[in-house]
Amino acid sequence: MDDLNLSQDQTEKILQFQDLTGIENLAVCRDALQRHGWDLEVAVQDQLNISEGRPSLYASEHTAPTVVNDGIVQHVFYSPPSGSYRWGGPFGYLVTFVFQFCYNTLTSILKFAFSLFWKDTRRAVTDPVGDVLKFIDHFNEAYGRSHPVFYQGSYSQALNDAKQELKFLLIYLHQDNNQDCINFCRETLANAEVINYVNNNVLMWACTTNSGEGYAVSQTLRAGGFPFLAVIVLKESRMTLVGRLEGPTNFTELMSRLGAIVSSNVSYLDTARSERIARSLTQTIRREQDAAYLESLRADQEKERRKCEEEERKRRLEEEERNRQLKEQLRKEAIRKAKVEMASEIPSEPEALHPEAVCVVFKMPSGERLERRFLRSHTLKDIYNYVFCHPSSPDCFEIATNFPKRILQCESEAQKTLLDAGLGKSEVLFVYDLEA
Repeated sequence: MDDLNLSQDQTEKILQFQDLTGIENLAVCRDALQRHGWDLEVAVQDQLNISEGRPSLYASEHTAPTVVNDGIVQHVFYSPPSGSYRWGGPFGYLVTFVFQFCYNTLTSILKFAFSLFWKDTRRAVTDPVGDVLKFIDHFNEAYGRSHPVFYQGSYSQALNDAKQELKFLLIYLHQDNNQDCINFCRETLANAEVINYVNNNVLMWACTTNSGEGYAVSQTLRAGGFPFLAVIVLKESRMTLVGRLEGPTNFTELMSRLGAIVSSNVSYLDTARSERIARSLTQTIRREQDAAYLESLRADQEKERRKCEEEERKRRLEEEERNRQLKEQLRKEAIRKAKVEMASEIPSEPEALHPEAVCVVFKMPSGERLERRFLRSHTLKDIYNYVFCHPSSPDCFEIATNFPKRILQCESEAQKTLLDAGLGKSEVLFVYDLEA
């Protein structure tokens, strides 16, 4: 278990899958769970479906993998039809075999030529699954329900499931009214050892050649004798027919021949399973690397985004500061020009003995004292302009009397005279910096 590079959660799921399905090979359990994204419930349900002969999630009605049918790589077991030894002994069997070979060859040629002008209705496969289910129902009625689990799907679906599940696919083609087929169904397929072996080691698909689906498969696999059995397995990434059994077979011969075929080819399934696990591990590592890369990329993008935002914030602050300074500069320049223009509007200072003279002492925010005489007829605007044009004056200010404290409305009441504003012969006014 440690060699499979599993997490604790995955190990627990494999053990649960093993308990629920009875599969002893841990690599098979892991492979099944990986195909279903480690979803234990789905994987178990799919495995139980296959055990009961129902198609899995991978079964497809229309797309079936191509089967390599090369006699060189096949285990071929041929038994002569019953009655071959009734005359002539071994010599009679030899003559019968040669005759049968010539007969089969000739009939194959005639069938091909005949097919060019007349289409056999059995070639039209309209309901492959229906053909299979009808045969299974007929088998149960005619020979009983004691037999291996038959796959309840089309030949294409069975091929896909065998490929995905990495299982041997055992094909049985039945020929109606063939006594050898009848004996094979009643005796060999009903044997308890055969049932147990087939159910635990292979996926079995069966159909009659009298149906469209069965006939099409018999032509594809080039069935010559009946009962016909073929073993197909994933070999070097291709579904390959690795064994065929033609003619009557008792359960002892069937067990021996199937065992030989399976033992000779099981290494291909082990290799395919190891390659699938390795690919899955590689894909997992690649996904983890991709996820790590994307996470790093997101972190870099977030860092770059924050950097850009910080730079943009600094740029805005600098821009705002430049605008503020420019506005301040323009404001000061405007104030400077205003002081120059207003200086000419300040009335001249009257004589000290002038009967209308008002002596005003201004206390500036800096502590400086300014003393200036005005006439009672001068306005509050004249006082404001005098203070405004003085070099030590703040840019924004207000003027107030000392006691009682009263703010002179130099802007709203600019034309009010000093007399109307209630200022006497001598006044002390305080200048307050509004920007301080």
